[in-house]
Amino acid sequence: MSQRTPNERIIFGLKLKQLRQKQKLNFADFAKITGMSVSYLNEIEKGKKYPKEDKVQMMADALGVNKKELTSQDLGKSLMPVADLLNSNFLNELPLNLFDIELTKVVEIIANAPAKVGAFIATLVEISRNYAMQEENFYFAVLRSYLELHNNYFEEIEQAVDHFTEKHKLPDEGIVLVDQLGNLLKKKYGYKIIENGLNEYPELSEIRSVFIPKSKRLLLNMQLTDMQKAFQYGKELGFTYLGLGERANTASLLRVNSFEQVLNHFKAGYFSAALLINRRSFIKDMQQFFQRPVWSGETILNLLLKYRVSQETLFQRITNILPQYFGLENLFLLRFVHTPAKGDFKMDKELHLNRKHRPHGNALSEHYCRRWLSTSLLNDLYEMQKSGRYTGALVGVQRSHYYNTDDEYLCFTLARPAYPSPEKNVSITVGILIDDALKEKIKFIDDPAISIRQVSTTCERCPIEDCAERVALPVVIEAKNQHKKILRVLKSLS
Repeated sequence: MSQRTPNERIIFGLKLKQLRQKQKLNFADFAKITGMSVSYLNEIEKGKKYPKEDKVQMMADALGVNKKELTSQDLGKSLMPVADLLNSNFLNELPLNLFDIELTKVVEIIANAPAKVGAFIATLVEISRNYAMQEENFYFAVLRSYLELHNNYFEEIEQAVDHFTEKHKLPDEGIVLVDQLGNLLKKKYGYKIIENGLNEYPELSEIRSVFIPKSKRLLLNMQLTDMQKAFQYGKELGFTYLGLGERANTASLLRVNSFEQVLNHFKAGYFSAALLINRRSFIKDMQQFFQRPVWSGETILNLLLKYRVSQETLFQRITNILPQYFGLENLFLLRFVHTPAKGDFKMDKELHLNRKHRPHGNALSEHYCRRWLSTSLLNDLYEMQKSGRYTGALVGVQRSHYYNTDDEYLCFTLARPAYPSPEKNVSITVGILIDDALKEKIKFIDDPAISIRQVSTTCERCPIEDCAERVALPVVIEAKNQHKKILRVLKSLS
């Protein structure tokens, strides 16, 4: 009977504590009655141990209940949310080891105040239902927290890329050719690359690639550019070289089965980005860029050409390198998708290092401030597309001063058409908090050519008056002001 699952040990421990406290027995009294040590009983209640049959009977006798009641999985109404949590296997799905948290510590928190924790869990479940939050939303949120905890830099993957590059004699500065990576996949790892492999499946027109494990076939979308193919090949090499077994077979995660899957896809993508943009070479590039006395958008565009990578890959490497090698830890990365036909802007990717920066994710379907470069550059791109002037990438810079605060960010943004979804445009932004560290590292910070704009988060929450860019009324601000008026009147009557 001693070989039990973690959840069975936890439930038994909670049940034992519940019944012991109901009898108003402290550990010393209970130990004396049962003839067991306090430390042994404490380990049982914490879910670390499960007693043998004879000891279960002794405990039941001491508590005045039958053994069946003591070993029942029913924790009663007050602990029902905790029981539901444990029986759902949710705790086992949590990647606690990534944050150096032991499962037993979580159990100890639950055991110390089970009713309060139960109410808290019930509240979280209710919130997730109200916001239509699904399992994958939780996993992606955990991944973001993990990346933020490590400043989005992983030395073990960087070293693996260095070894891989040296082993296969790949370029460590400049372009890593797509054919080099494709040949490695085919000759070294037995892949069969089907260039137009998704042509027969119109439903998959927005998916970049699909991997078929049994035949080791990689089916590619015919609309992929060479740089997009190179990134997909790099990811496949990452899965293989890093030994990442649990994965989805599509280029992006459409359905999530576990957190391990989410984490492995991140690692493979990190491997690919580091493979395409060598860290030592890129550090030199960023040093030269930051030492320029004036802002130059051409420098960023030239880096895209130098490494022949996408804007997302370039900006991802910026977030890897700046905190680790330049001491610029207060930064964020945002990706917005603009669908001109609908007129909406959706943030589909974000990362905040060191603290939560503005703007950030919004689950309330509000309208993001159009003064941020992330959205205004997308509007500029669309206007140029309508006039037939330009359909490539736009680059811009802005000092974004958040309204009524001391927070100001230096924001670099690239906007481009979305591929393979030409009816959409995408912008990706890196914003760095303007502080002493930034002023020391970036020489062009005071370039008068860089515009300074007051910004907010969303129109609904923005108190800025006479805003030409406003697309929605400040209803949240108005409601708060009305509430303050009511409170003032009530106070005057008291």
